[in-house]
Amino acid sequence: MTEFHSGFVSLIGRPNVGKSTLLNNILDEKIAIVTDKPQTTRNRIVGIKNCPGSQLILVDTPGLHTPKGLLNEALVEVSQSAWRDSDLALILLESSPGRMRKGEREIVSQALAEQVPFLVALNKIDLLKARDGDSLRKIPMFVELVQEFGIAPEKIFFLCARDGVGVSALSRQLQELLPVHPAYFPDDVQTEISERFWVQEVIREQIFNLTRDEIPYAVAVEIDYYHDLEERLSIGASIYVEQNSQKGIIIGRKGSMLKEIGIKSRLAIEAFVGISVYLELHVSVAKNWTRNAAQIQRFGYRE
Repeated sequence: MTEFHSGFVSLIGRPNVGKSTLLNNILDEKIAIVTDKPQTTRNRIVGIKNCPGSQLILVDTPGLHTPKGLLNEALVEVSQSAWRDSDLALILLESSPGRMRKGEREIVSQALAEQVPFLVALNKIDLLKARDGDSLRKIPMFVELVQEFGIAPEKIFFLCARDGVGVSALSRQLQELLPVHPAYFPDDVQTEISERFWVQEVIREQIFNLTRDEIPYAVAVEIDYYHDLEERLSIGASIYVEQNSQKGIIIGRKGSMLKEIGIKSRLAIEAFVGISVYLELHVSVAKNWTRNAAQIQRFGYRE
């Protein structure tokens, strides 16, 4: 009998390096929200890929960075805890024609210090002039990883997660490295996050995409009610910001911004659940919530 392999793989990297994009691409399903702004991911997002002979459980985490403020400290705590809960780690670095940045070196150094085996993926190779394998292995980042950090070349992968380049080979390698273990989840489960949580994230994603500057980072979303009426979902959600001025921006002139957030969120939810959705949004102020430990925990950003 062929042995079954199953285990947890934490996706580790700096903000906006492409962890959520890679998760969605491997699963061929949008589980994690994706925007072009850093620090979009705030929670531990689990995606499950079921394959013949293996179950690959991917754990997306907030980007590692030097935290400023209680909220960012909580997000870094979520990322750091992922090492301890994993059978394997995947370190994502952004491809560069130059040497590794200080924050990237720190992550690789930490990976070497942990008791968890890991692979390295250099993402966004579309930004490089180099394209073939031989030329990619000559870029300073690759040379540095091999010569200075002692990482075996076969443990370093080149990706463009957005376009799917190199993703299949990486996924196969991750599956091969999983420990022998029965499946942790039924084979028809693709994520452990709830529909309610996913709806919250969709609303927050639209706010990231439609607003500017500090507004997305001052936003939290809570589900007020969630009624499954078989042929329709009826959902109420509250959007929380820190200041009255931010509330005005989220609502917009004559409610125009809130209306657009609602329409785009509803369409995304309907595309996912396959039935019609009624979505009611409200905006409230939770004064300086990102600097309040109790509020951070209330909104689910501290484990």
